[in-house]
Amino acid sequence: MNKIFGRTAAALAIAALVTAADAAAQPEDPPLEVLMRATDDAMRGESSESRITMRIRTERWQRELRLHVISEGSEKALVRIEAPAKELGTATLKVEQNIWNYLPNVDRTIKVPASMMQAAWMGSHFTNDDLVHESRYSEDFECVYRERPADGSGHWLVRCVPLPDAPVVWGAIDARFRARDMLLDQAEYFDERERLVRTVVYEDFGPLGGRTLPRRMRVIPTDDPDEFTEIVYEEHAFDVDLPPATFSLQSLRQ
Repeated sequence: MNKIFGRTAAALAIAALVTAADAAAQPEDPPLEVLMRATDDAMRGESSESRITMRIRTERWQRELRLHVISEGSEKALVRIEAPAKELGTATLKVEQNIWNYLPNVDRTIKVPASMMQAAWMGSHFTNDDLVHESRYSEDFECVYRERPADGSGHWLVRCVPLPDAPVVWGAIDARFRARDMLLDQAEYFDERERLVRTVVYEDFGPLGGRTLPRRMRVIPTDDPDEFTEIVYEEHAFDVDLPPATFSLQSLRQ
């Protein structure tokens, strides 16, 4: 999905973009087109399969879910809850612009209507709209360097403004990359009035699916900074073989 988890999560670059430099030297700017395309593709493959722990904390309650996530490109995804036991089998299917939820307790499949696209997904700080409108930095935004690191320990800050016809609800995104390896470690999302809405922090960088990626991401809403939704990747594989009927309503109910 991986807008949710991945873009979610989805927004990462590869270390080979940067030429090694002395710690005290000003690093060269990587080509933005190459950087943003690498960020878009870091968590993507032809297909992928993950097992994820999602922790949600709000003012009133806390919740932890174990998820099995299967995706194909950016258009198809199936997310199934594996724990806790009382929610076992609850699932979400995304196919292009459509989303269905399956509720095993009542054996019912529900298509999410347009009026519910801004509702929280599984009680998290992600919305149904996050699942559907998976944008790409390299295609849907005009990006420019906003700040540069003074040395190899700093950050690049890239301001990304959506193109006029892009299916993006944000007014702008500030993407922050580590100077030492050009991996995205923070993204700030602003509304059309330049107000900060949420911050996504990427942490615990290491091997994941044969790549160096963040294995934990946390979404923090600006209006409730003590709340968060945290995604922890326990397993992740790219380019897995999937049966033809994986992303079907029948599969959703299994």
